Amino acid sequence: MADAASMDLLARAERRMPGGVNSPVRAFRAVGGNPVFVDRAKGSRIYGADGREYLDYVCSWGPAILGHAAPKVVEAVQRAAERGLTYGAPTELEVRFAERIGELYPSIEMLRAVSSGTEATMSALRVARGFTGRSVIVKFDGGYHGHSDALLVKAGSGPATFGNPDSAGVPSSIVEHTATLGYNDLPALKELFRRRGSEIAAVIVEPVAGNMGCVPPVPGFLESIVELCRAHGALSIFDEVITGCRLAPGGAQEHFGVRPDLTCLGKIVGGGMPLALYGGRRDVMSQVSPLGPVYQAGTLSGNPVAVSAALATLEELDRDAYAKLDRLGQSLAEGLERALRDTKTTGVVQRIGSMLTLFFNPGPVQSWNQIKSSDTQRFARFHRGLLERSVYFPPSQFETAFVSLAHTQDELDRTIDAAREALSAG
Repeated sequence: MADAASMDLLARAERRMPGGVNSPVRAFRAVGGNPVFVDRAKGSRIYGADGREYLDYVCSWGPAILGHAAPKVVEAVQRAAERGLTYGAPTELEVRFAERIGELYPSIEMLRAVSSGTEATMSALRVARGFTGRSVIVKFDGGYHGHSDALLVKAGSGPATFGNPDSAGVPSSIVEHTATLGYNDLPALKELFRRRGSEIAAVIVEPVAGNMGCVPPVPGFLESIVELCRAHGALSIFDEVITGCRLAPGGAQEHFGVRPDLTCLGKIVGGGMPLALYGGRRDVMSQVSPLGPVYQAGTLSGNPVAVSAALATLEELDRDAYAKLDRLGQSLAEGLERALRDTKTTGVVQRIGSMLTLFFNPGPVQSWNQIKSSDTQRFARFHRGLLERSVYFPPSQFETAFVSLAHTQDELDRTIDAAREALSAG
């Protein structure tokens, strides 16, 4: 049960916003509860509207890798804001940001800044279609790439399903050129390329799935995507909105040693501000206006305050930071696994670096078809049990939890104890 202050705010919000929220998962519908309205956040903690303190493992769905309100990031934002919130004109900050991203991601020879991950993926697909002159886009079941029409497609039976909108308001004609395959299903991808390779403009993939829970790629999966695209004249697109600068300075592509044609980044590279980007090969990105015929624009793209937050965040993420994040992630995962064993609960913890998910599923899970058989009711009870013990986990079985540099081992131990108690309660 949410606190009285949050319940009052929810009642007011529901009169003005669908479900009382500005993004669906915030409504807590998946766990049968009501959302905690947040008043402020600092470090590893968030504070509810009633002042109650929670250990936070949502981390704003990934961006708060340094912890909330990191002092150097806040200082950078304040300095930038004093110079003006937006100019609608180019700045040195944008140049420095683009140069820094190029240093971290050798695959990104040119980029365009945007304001959200959805804009980044939508724009990358437009560029891919414009560059190749083809129409078909391939995505993987359970992979979420934002809410643009062409990517809201639900997978069906068989190796590929075309043209099934996953949202009302999306005409079938918009998604008739979008194919979906099972994540980690390499044989199906090879078969699709064999049959329709000359029609495929791009394959877009989360290199580590994060929007159906944490699901790493099987060995050879990412490499084969890149190779198949290259062999058939298509483009490979890594959606690293979640994994970007999360698993390594150069994200999943550095971690796995695979270089795609195009990359989409967001969340961490925005430093907590509305900032994302798409970029990649110079010859491909040269198709973007004003150099080429692919049009894309944005009034607030490269906003100076957002770029300042990004640069300050990236400055803090050195090799030692990633080693610490991995240690913390491993400690939390191992503790949750012990809690499962101690309480004789069926479940599996899947982790890579500082992102993880506890699935109420015997596991290991490698695809959406396996994940969707998870016990979501059991997860809902677990989530409520954690919330009662002041631990704030993602309110869905199909989302990823994150550890930040602000978390301490003592806090992880408290979280593990809370998880054991919540599991024991049933």
